[in-house]
Amino acid sequence: MSSEVSTEYLVIGAGPAGLQASYLLKQAGREHLVLEAGEAPGTFFTRFPRHRQLISINKIYTGWDDPELNLRVDWNSLLSDDPALLFTGYTPRYFPNADDMVRYLGDFAVKNDLPVRYDTRAVEVTRPDDFVVRDQHGVAYRAKRIIVATGVSQKYVPDIEGVEHAEHYYDVSVEPQEFANKKVLIIGRGNSAFETADALIETASVIHVAGPGSLKLAWQTHFVGHLRAVNNNFLDTYQLKSQNAVLDGHIAGIHRDGDGYLVKVSFQRVDEVIKEIRYDRVILATGFRFDASIFAPECRPRLTINSRFPDQTAAWESVNVPDLFFAGTITQARDFKKSTSGFIHGFRYGVRALHRIAEQRYHGVDWPSRSVAPGDVTDAIIERVNRTSALWQLFAFMSDAVLTSRDGTARYVEEVPVAHLHEAVERGEFGDVESYLTVTLEYGADHDKVNPFDITAGRNSQDDTSGLDGRYLHPVVRRFRAGELLDEHHITENLENEWDSETVHKAPLREYLR
Repeated sequence: MSSEVSTEYLVIGAGPAGLQASYLLKQAGREHLVLEAGEAPGTFFTRFPRHRQLISINKIYTGWDDPELNLRVDWNSLLSDDPALLFTGYTPRYFPNADDMVRYLGDFAVKNDLPVRYDTRAVEVTRPDDFVVRDQHGVAYRAKRIIVATGVSQKYVPDIEGVEHAEHYYDVSVEPQEFANKKVLIIGRGNSAFETADALIETASVIHVAGPGSLKLAWQTHFVGHLRAVNNNFLDTYQLKSQNAVLDGHIAGIHRDGDGYLVKVSFQRVDEVIKEIRYDRVILATGFRFDASIFAPECRPRLTINSRFPDQTAAWESVNVPDLFFAGTITQARDFKKSTSGFIHGFRYGVRALHRIAEQRYHGVDWPSRSVAPGDVTDAIIERVNRTSALWQLFAFMSDAVLTSRDGTARYVEEVPVAHLHEAVERGEFGDVESYLTVTLEYGADHDKVNPFDITAGRNSQDDTSGLDGRYLHPVVRRFRAGELLDEHHITENLENEWDSETVHKAPLREYLR
């Protein structure tokens, strides 16, 4: 028998982003429900990553007493007021097992008494007036606004002739012996591809990992979704000529050939010369995509980036469906392959900013701020950049801001997405603002094109007060009026990320602000 439930906010998905959103809504006293298709929180992590090792770091011993600083190297904890709900208390492993994440998310939901309805799969979303979400049991949930935190739940299958012959990372066997003495092609060059390749090194006779463009390494690009060192053992087997290889090119076709497959590879290094190579197994490790199929035409969000993610405004709102918001890994469309919105250590701050946006828009609650005297702005900025985790994780994407009114008074606000800040100031959402400063942490220009271990490339002194050659993470202060950039100041990088030298860091900033 069908029934209807009404609430103010409906969160779809009880993964880390959905739980973070629910926690903040509950703290604010907002009526809401969370719908979760699985039997417990974090269903995604019961299956992925397939070989069970997370690549999000879990550093327990930091030498710091400051909880905010510790979050810089704790990439798995959600934000809460309970020190017992830090992921670092669940395992000492630097790269944890995915089962620890499942256990952590379960405890987070229970200990915070979050209103999650399990075994409740959203199968249809309509919008006759308010949103109406129906589950597989026929129950309807009516809400004024929705936060979609479902992650990327569907396979992303590229347009390759014969791609149906390939197995997908989603459900391919993880038993190495099934690949004994087999020649294996893995299509894709992200962490899932190399995680799979690394698991097969001892059993497969030959492994090729294929994809277009240059292979990008996280330690060089600073994007943690690029190939991580923990998964790059395979590169040694390639460069040391141990039968394996990385193929730089496009897959032009996959065809059955007896018990195996003939695969056409168009090699980029040699002017797209096509070579046909025989394999015993072909695996797709090409990632996942957002599932928009549950949305009716009148409220179906527009997609972007090969239709893999919902297209979003600077407030994480659908560009074509008002009051439909997104949280979690699907928000990476806003900083795709640049910052960390696709990962817990980034999107936990994104969800908090989304919550503040909603509080301001729908409930008249101003963004938290504090008054700051003009002469104290330097110290306020220095104090924040030396301990903030949000700006550290969401580098170049999230900022603090100093808002100066026409009467000369100033307010300091924390953790506002840069793009949203510009738009919100223009709309008057932050009140009377004559000019404003943004404070971000950023890598230098062309940082991803320089080998940081090549000492001949881009030397600079840590006593240089200009900061302009700093390719490592460093604070940047910019001044705007009516959204127009007036000038900027780079604070010199520091090996220990301690920007507290009176001569090198504070005095140049004070002079710039003066």
